[in-house]
Formats: sequence, C-alpha cells, structure tokens
Amino acid sequence: MLLESLTVLAADAQTQAAWLAKHGIVTDEIALDFDHAFGMAEALVDEGQLGHGVLPDLREIDTVLGEMSGAENAGRWTRAALSVDDGWSQTRRLARRVLVTELGEWQQPLPEVSVIR
Repeated sequence: MLLESLTVLAADAQTQAAWLAKHGIVTDEIALDFDHAFGMAEALVDEGQLGHGVLPDLREIDTVLGEMSGAENAGRWTRAALSVDDGWSQTRRLARRVLVTELGEWQQPLPEVSVIR
C-alpha cells in the first residue's frame, strides 16, 4: 500500500492528472492514500520490509502534504496545481528517491483502484 501511494506521488503531474481522471477521484486522494499507508511505515521498517533510511523522506512527505492542508490552500489541491505547486514537486522528488532506494527505479505502473460510491 505504501509503495503504491508513493508510485502515484512520484508520477509526473500529467500522469497523476490522467490517473485521477481515469478513476474519477479528486487530487486530495493522493495525499489521503499516502497518509493511510504512512501510518504503517515504522512497522514495515521494524519488520525489515522497508529500509530504515527511507523514514526521513517519508516523514518529510507527510510534513509537506500536511502543510498543504486547510481551506486557505484549496488551490493547491486542483489537478492544475499538480504541475505548478512547489509542494507537489517536493513530494514527487522525495517519493522518487524512496522508490529508487527500495525498488531501484521510481517509475512503476500506477495502481488500479476501485471507487465505491
């Protein structure tokens, strides 16, 4: 789950926007998926499924996304913002670094999702 959320965070802005459109979901779902998965990061490290060295980058992603939250930042959560917002650029760079560390390559197939409405 964590690697899938990082895969979406690491994708180019255009790819992220197309993925959101394909699944009919809004931009903040990218951050929510990471938030849910991030809660398991330390356990994954303790179990040896993730390297300890990725925790600082994961924490920084969590911090950046948290700083983007709030009604005053609504413009940062549009599909257009994915390609121009510094927060999205920073999380993209960090997610890529984690994926390279863990998988050797940051470009991974984006996950399929099922949306229940």
